[in-house]
Amino acid sequence: MTAVTEDNHDSHQEHHEATGIKRWLYTTNHKDIGSMYLIFSLIMFLIGGAMAMVIRAELFQPGLQLVEPHFFNQMTTVHGLIMVFGAVMPAFVGLANWMIPMMVGAPDMALPRMNNWSFWILPFAFSILLASLFMEGGGPSFGWTFYAPLSTTYSNDNTALFVFSVHMMGMSSIMGAINVIVTIVNLRAPGMTWMKLPLFVWTWLITAFLLIAVMPVLAGTVTMVLTDKYFGTSFFDAMGGGDPVMFQHIFWFFGHPEVYIMILPAFGIISTIVPTFSRKKLFGYASMVYATSSIAFLSFIVWAHHMFTTGMPLAGELFFMYSTMLISVPTGVKVFNWVATMWRGSISFEVPMLFSIAFIVLFTIGGFSGLMLAITPADFQYHDTYFVVAHFHYVLVTGAIFSIMAGVYYWLPKWTGYMFDITLAKWHFWLSLISVNVLFFPMHFVGLAGMPRRIPDYALQFADFNAIISIGGFAFGLSQLLFVAVVYKCIKGGDKVPAKVWEGAEGLEWEVDSPAPYHTFSTPPEIKD
Repeated sequence: MTAVTEDNHDSHQEHHEATGIKRWLYTTNHKDIGSMYLIFSLIMFLIGGAMAMVIRAELFQPGLQLVEPHFFNQMTTVHGLIMVFGAVMPAFVGLANWMIPMMVGAPDMALPRMNNWSFWILPFAFSILLASLFMEGGGPSFGWTFYAPLSTTYSNDNTALFVFSVHMMGMSSIMGAINVIVTIVNLRAPGMTWMKLPLFVWTWLITAFLLIAVMPVLAGTVTMVLTDKYFGTSFFDAMGGGDPVMFQHIFWFFGHPEVYIMILPAFGIISTIVPTFSRKKLFGYASMVYATSSIAFLSFIVWAHHMFTTGMPLAGELFFMYSTMLISVPTGVKVFNWVATMWRGSISFEVPMLFSIAFIVLFTIGGFSGLMLAITPADFQYHDTYFVVAHFHYVLVTGAIFSIMAGVYYWLPKWTGYMFDITLAKWHFWLSLISVNVLFFPMHFVGLAGMPRRIPDYALQFADFNAIISIGGFAFGLSQLLFVAVVYKCIKGGDKVPAKVWEGAEGLEWEVDSPAPYHTFSTPPEIKD
């Protein structure tokens, strides 16, 4: 009798595990899909980070030490593609899936089955991209911007896999964007007017429109690369009447709005966190909405600031220089609004707030170096040097990735019902903050001194700075293992948190002597039990 019961128990257990796997495969629940996006994004972040470690290990000393130049180029290419399309964008889509229905009072996303499909395309897309590295001749080595003729005339057959994977990523993004727009427009709770939407919802609505506008442009670009490579067309081949500079125009018409796709949701996260820990309403809500819309509009008319060295007419250079400077105005409005929100607030420096303040300071540094790059005659000196690498990593690492971490730390207690290990999380913050600046700040100096990017060797004069940069890189990479540990520990369990975990934290004196987590936020004692 006992044996039969045990057999039944085992089969029940197997059935339960199977339904667990099926639940993840077939789920239409926005929270499950949000979690899958976030887990996928974390895996991609670690893979892309490992590639960055290969790059920094090679550049630790002058000369060619560890990898072949061709493999080095593959690492720079795939690192960029994975971080942009595999880490940053899916993380923001995951946060959108989790939070937008809850923020607008919807039961789920508007198109739940499409939501599931838009996620499951991604693992296959990136499997194809990573599989290309194991082909004869290696993976794509033409930079994440895949300029023609490098990606057409001078590439090998990995181009086909690269193009296919990029098409799949684009399909996923477009479906996710349609879902966000339909959810926000149609499923808002009664009484939630446009100017009552949380800022995170606003930023994602505008981001979704950007995605729908520019992803077909990327699809067109990679299709032209594919036909040039395999079907005898000459869109980008001057011998056949095409133009390689046209590739840059089409690519950057996608590429520049794309960088705002990767930062606008970050603005929404910071606009959510800063008021919470300043115990004040966000300063200038309407101006934030209008600033976000302005950034989205202006992002379409600045693309050729990536192309000052291609030989534009003077009128073109002036137009793109001034329009690029203009886009810094609404961005500056946002920074001043966050600072004004904190001004004379009752600030408590919880982990999400620490990441948010670091975001504001360091993203602003990235913005200033962007302004320097916008000045056409100066850009002739900076172009294709490590100064550009420093600029966009300040925007995308201390910008987009720090904001994602701020959002995860902010909402993790809400998602899991448990408080994360605060000591470990603060270690993660401080190690990341110090190492990320050791990693990227000296890049400004070697860039201004003329060190070219995407080259596996360099002149002896850059040796000391490159050693420092690589040490910062390895420290930053290892620090992210702490993030994985914090998230894993929190999901597995910990101290239970009340429903309104971060609210009313000004009552810290009630709980000064109590054990963690209650000293980190406040709730009146009678609610706590």
